[in-house]
Amino acid sequence: MQIGIVGLGLIGGSFARAIKEHTPHSVFAFDIDRSALLGATLVGAIDGELTDPQLQNTDLLLLSLYPQATVDFVKSHAAAIRPGTIVVDCCGVKRPVCDALCDFAKQHGFHFLGGHPMAGTQFWGFAHARASLFKGASMILTTNGVSDIGVLETVKRFFLSVGFETLTFTTADEHDKIIAYTSQLAHIVSNAYVKSPTALQRKGFSAGSYRDMTRVAKLNVEMWTELCLENRDNLGKELGLLIENLQAYKDALDRNDEPALRQLLQDGKDTKRRAG
Repeated sequence: MQIGIVGLGLIGGSFARAIKEHTPHSVFAFDIDRSALLGATLVGAIDGELTDPQLQNTDLLLLSLYPQATVDFVKSHAAAIRPGTIVVDCCGVKRPVCDALCDFAKQHGFHFLGGHPMAGTQFWGFAHARASLFKGASMILTTNGVSDIGVLETVKRFFLSVGFETLTFTTADEHDKIIAYTSQLAHIVSNAYVKSPTALQRKGFSAGSYRDMTRVAKLNVEMWTELCLENRDNLGKELGLLIENLQAYKDALDRNDEPALRQLLQDGKDTKRRAG
């Protein structure tokens, strides 16, 4: 297959590296950052630049952009996307992208699936891309009414070939509801946690728990601002529930209520055991 990648950041760049390392497919990519294109070319992660003529020859198109940029790219390049092409986005929210592109893709004769690779680091940019990023990870796909068995089998084979262990199929609504908790809330909590003045005094007093808690505080501000606002209804609910739970711990501490605090801690421990 010829695979096109739009956006050579951490995710797009890692896809390029993984494809070249683990598959026989050719890779053509586009990024507004010319240095990313040059870097990818120099290390052999891509075979060339994804121009409109190359887009015509693309079998699978991966979009590794922010949500609105993803929508804008597809709509502005629809005439160059060959009918039958499989288009998969990699955004961290699904509703705004799927709502904008599901019917649009059908009207233009190509297949669109919403996607979200459950892999990443606290870093971004092609310099941090690596072929092993997706090893053992889950790839989430929202089929948006795509029922062509051949299309689904193609994407399944592809994502498994670059290292994903499982594919998870869901709806855009369900994705955004759960990802608000598993990803966006975690980033906000980490980002807020480090704002304590004590963080500046922690050297020599921190170990694994501090590193785990603060790892994603160093985030891509522009991307996470857009993701959080696009999913503000679900994220707001999760954040409100967390605030309520934290208040219960603070109330127990303020009252010096040992039984209440012990029960809160036990409840959390039991919940983690059930949730895994």
